[in-house]
Amino acid sequence: MQADTKNVVERVSQIIESQKDKFTAISDQIWEFAEVRFEEVESSECLASFMEEQDFHVERGVAEIPTAFTATSGTSGPVIAILGEFDALPSLSQKAGKTSKEPLKSEAPGHGCGHNLLGVGGIAAAVAVQTYMQEQGMEGTIRYYGCPAEESGYGKTYMVKAGLFEDVDAAFSWHPHYMNRLFNGPTLAVVHAHFTFKGQSSHAAASPELGRSALDAVELMNVGVNYMREHMPDEARVHYAITNTGGMSPNVVQPEAEVSYFVRAPQSAQARELFERVKNIAKGASLMTETTVEHRIEGACSNIVPNRVLDQLLHRNMIALEEDNFTDEEIRTSKAFYETLSDNEKQMAASLVGDQRAAELSKRPLIHEAAPYSEPRASSKGTGSTDVGDVSWVTPTAQLMAATEAFGTPLHTWQVVAQGQTSYAKKGMLYASKSIASTVINVLQTPDVLREAKEELHRQGAGAHQYDCLLPKEQMLPHMLCQ
Repeated sequence: MQADTKNVVERVSQIIESQKDKFTAISDQIWEFAEVRFEEVESSECLASFMEEQDFHVERGVAEIPTAFTATSGTSGPVIAILGEFDALPSLSQKAGKTSKEPLKSEAPGHGCGHNLLGVGGIAAAVAVQTYMQEQGMEGTIRYYGCPAEESGYGKTYMVKAGLFEDVDAAFSWHPHYMNRLFNGPTLAVVHAHFTFKGQSSHAAASPELGRSALDAVELMNVGVNYMREHMPDEARVHYAITNTGGMSPNVVQPEAEVSYFVRAPQSAQARELFERVKNIAKGASLMTETTVEHRIEGACSNIVPNRVLDQLLHRNMIALEEDNFTDEEIRTSKAFYETLSDNEKQMAASLVGDQRAAELSKRPLIHEAAPYSEPRASSKGTGSTDVGDVSWVTPTAQLMAATEAFGTPLHTWQVVAQGQTSYAKKGMLYASKSIASTVINVLQTPDVLREAKEELHRQGAGAHQYDCLLPKEQMLPHMLCQ
């Protein structure tokens, strides 16, 4: 470990530990709010108000998103962004600490992706950098981005589209997981849209010839898209859900029906092309059924552009911060949650760490070490999507995963919600905070790093001039479209 790295890590750790009670309390509060995309009113205000108390300059409602905000400290030098999220998922309500599925309130939201930790972890990092810069008299600007609606709304895409990252020199983020590792693998670009068909209602027995079924159109569209799957890139994914069947009575021809689609592909251009094909299939279904069809885009995001320069620096700090400090009670709790997982879930997790380490983790399911550094391979396939991808197209970006859950816990499950207030989840959150804050300070201390990171971004054909937003130019927020 280099001397500077050691000194920075030690001081950052002291700063964050001195305020950890505040950070963990806010995380618990966000967990209680559990607000879904673009409705995170209390969560956003809680975080924004805290940043004002820390002497950050806060701008609310940025990018015309009521729950989006920025918090800035500093007025000179490089601008470094730290990203935070705080939205929950629908229908994942769960009692904290319970190792069986017990909703707090039926069908209510819950933090099944750990964003109550994610947003606060970014804030802790920003506060630590601010304190360190003031102590050392360093130049630089640290800006926290309060980003709503990562779960399908893709708030960051709207924020990038609005130009909020034009002056940013580098960006950092993290995400809860059951491992400590870089988040530098490929992701899929995605377009999310609803298709609404309208026909003509009639009595299905007395006058069927007068009816034009919107539900028939939805079914034909889905069949058409299923046939398209044979003729699209292997890595692409298209999934759908029928969100409105048009009624509960079989003897009434359904006058309106709706289906929601996610169209994913490794590159944004591929996702756009596939989405155009899906739109054409919808038009064909409309013609076949003599119905009308309209679509509205709910959100979209680009694929990730990794940055090896920043990744390597971030990983160095992750290694420096490794600490096996879990208590016996934390081990027992994590073991109880591990036992709720299916055999398939355990096997999938084991494939990431190897059989020997997996056997150890089955008895002590909390990871403290950072996975070895590895660069993304050209053959690697993306399995999910994130709006951090849009940020990574316009400025060098690095992110990590931090262990906040029992080994093997899959995201978007009640088990994640139940572990969201555990002491080991908060240790993982602060580990991410310390890793990011230390790396930001390293970047500010070493101007060559930013130059090299930007050169790498441009070598990959990315940058502000190359960014091609998947949202239409006139696109409004989904809730505004529905008004």
